[in-house]
Amino acid sequence: MKSQFSTYIKTLQDNITAGLEQEDGKAQFQEDVWQRPGGGGGRTRVIEHGAVFEKGGVNISEVFGKLPESMQKQLGVSHSDFFACGISLVLHPKNPMVPTVHANFRYFELYDENNAVVDQWFGGGLDLTPYYLFEEDATHFHQVCKTVCDKHDAHFYTDYKQKCDAYFWNHHRDEARGIGGLFFDYCRPDDTHNLEKWYAFVTDMGNAFLTAYLPIVQKRKTHSFSKSQRQWQELRRGRYVEFNLVHDKGTLFGLKTKGRIESILMSLPPTVQWAYDHQPEKDSEEAKLLTVLKKPIDWV
Repeated sequence: MKSQFSTYIKTLQDNITAGLEQEDGKAQFQEDVWQRPGGGGGRTRVIEHGAVFEKGGVNISEVFGKLPESMQKQLGVSHSDFFACGISLVLHPKNPMVPTVHANFRYFELYDENNAVVDQWFGGGLDLTPYYLFEEDATHFHQVCKTVCDKHDAHFYTDYKQKCDAYFWNHHRDEARGIGGLFFDYCRPDDTHNLEKWYAFVTDMGNAFLTAYLPIVQKRKTHSFSKSQRQWQELRRGRYVEFNLVHDKGTLFGLKTKGRIESILMSLPPTVQWAYDHQPEKDSEEAKLLTVLKKPIDWV
């Protein structure tokens, strides 16, 4: 399975970066192939200063070695030898009418002292972080997620949407990072879904990423915007940074396993603001977004 999924994420990275380059029309991804001192490596692709994408990255990695004791406790496992591979992407558009998007699809194995597999699971998801709320965009994104989920299990969409709403929650702000999507983790073989079925679900979801996101980009990328709307985008990006550095499991895993820092922090936006006690005007579009972020909505 690790060979199968490792091959898949390489192909998915190629397909996604090609689609995004075509949509941007100006910038191209720069590739950086790297090795991890503890074992493994990856292929980072970053796009910057584009016509559409101010900064973004689509990274794949395949790492192995010993889990630090702190990560064993966090994962609730007693074995330290691990293998992990996955694809992770974040895109920060220039136009504040185009939402930031994140997606991650990963596979994990643990081994005993004889190098036999003792545990294995899939995880991942995708979520949308708008700066200005267009309800039809939120509906489209969630409908794509639901369509893929329904193909595999009638309970997946409801369960994984709720997990996404709970996970991407900035607890210290008491608000959501965005308008959600899907989040799933520890998808292990069981009586209902063997490993091949989990693989089919996760890869279908990865293949649907461009379908979920690009129509929104195409609809919003030519919108005009003001200096104050750009300032609002940078203030909200600050909330994104706060979540990734304080709460995000993937970021923390990378930091604690001595991952490649440039790839881990690729998710951070290029320009950000923190203003003291900033409050949007009452009944404004900015205030409308904050209202939605205080309580998750069923978009489909």
